[in-house]
Amino acid sequence: MRVLVIGSGGREHTLAWRLSQSDSISEVMVGPGNGGTAAAGWNVDPSLDMSDPAVIAGLAPDLVVIGPEAPLVAGLGDSLRALGISVFGPGADGARLEGSKIFSKRFMDRYNLPTAAAVEVDDPVDLPAALDGIPGLPVLKADGLAAGKGVVLPGSREEALKEGSEMLSGGAFGEAGRKLLVEERLTGYEISLLAICDGKDYFLLPSSQDHKRVGEGDTGVNTGGMGAYSPVPGLGDEELDAIAEQVFGGTLRGLNEEGIDYRGVLYAGLMMTDNGPKLLEFNCRFGDPETQAVLPRLDGDFGRLLSGAAMGALDREAVRINPAPTMTVVLASGGYPGSYPTGFAITGLGSNSIDNDEVLVFHAGTKLEAGEMLTAGGRVLALTACGEDLAVAAERCYNRVAGINFRDCYYRRDIGWRVLQREGGRDA
Repeated sequence: MRVLVIGSGGREHTLAWRLSQSDSISEVMVGPGNGGTAAAGWNVDPSLDMSDPAVIAGLAPDLVVIGPEAPLVAGLGDSLRALGISVFGPGADGARLEGSKIFSKRFMDRYNLPTAAAVEVDDPVDLPAALDGIPGLPVLKADGLAAGKGVVLPGSREEALKEGSEMLSGGAFGEAGRKLLVEERLTGYEISLLAICDGKDYFLLPSSQDHKRVGEGDTGVNTGGMGAYSPVPGLGDEELDAIAEQVFGGTLRGLNEEGIDYRGVLYAGLMMTDNGPKLLEFNCRFGDPETQAVLPRLDGDFGRLLSGAAMGALDREAVRINPAPTMTVVLASGGYPGSYPTGFAITGLGSNSIDNDEVLVFHAGTKLEAGEMLTAGGRVLALTACGEDLAVAAERCYNRVAGINFRDCYYRRDIGWRVLQREGGRDA
């Protein structure tokens, strides 16, 4: 089976790597890809337009895996299926769960999925009343796609008014923020759950926890994610299965009721509160960097799992979950998630292969130019290590991180800090 992975980030590098290890896959192609996928020899012609269904069809893939949310929301999966191509990724109707926070919130309420109270706002005049309608300090969420950064946690009501007005004016997130949710701020700890869906059934992947804030101690502004680990301690199989059935089972039943055939991965961001799990958001694609932490814990034929889901016949026996935990640390360009320069040489990669000293090196914002690996984005690399426990995984990961460098390289030194401090592991 020839598989084409569409996208250019760390998520897509990880997907391509895992698919390349599948017995069912004879060839992996990535477009447009990045420096890491180029070094592996997977990239298609960079001049090809990966938004053009006819161009994709010309590559004759047996399976297309669409990585990013934007082409899914734009309906690329629908266009490819219309050409008879098997696609892992929902159509535009299902992708609205991520494409519109307001649609998603209404869907959660419609099908009694546990979530926070929220008020919709599309006019700055209505913002003060919306803030008054939510107890305590709110969370502000841009309705549209904002590259994973459209959530604001104001520190005061005055800041909420200022930030909300900036969003509604289009100044903060462009058109994506001209409508927003003023949402109740929940307390607890977050987990990320991903499920492979075939339209009727789902296969739950290992749990993970993402560190969104740019600063150590989970401080500073939100980013696309500075690191992750898997699994989340303290959640047994029975509890996870119950959460999954409530969230993914309930969602699939609701989607079916509305005539939406969801074939792809469904990501649920949850807050574990004293009153049980609450849905924070849905994503219609694999998380990043959660994918880098979760996929190394899968053994078996990942290609068979995704292909079966794409065809509406989930194969639960295709993969097995390795119990060993993983730690993922993101290396970012200095200044991220704000402005940052690029084009700097990356040293310490060795052969540029993924596997190196028991640590997996996944590329995101990189490019291969004249045989040299250069920075080309905000999140540049994500390193993942496995271990018999999280402390061992963290030690292996950070030892490898220390050997890689590029100008203005920045990374958090405390990924997994709450768990590691509680378990007496690595002292970040």
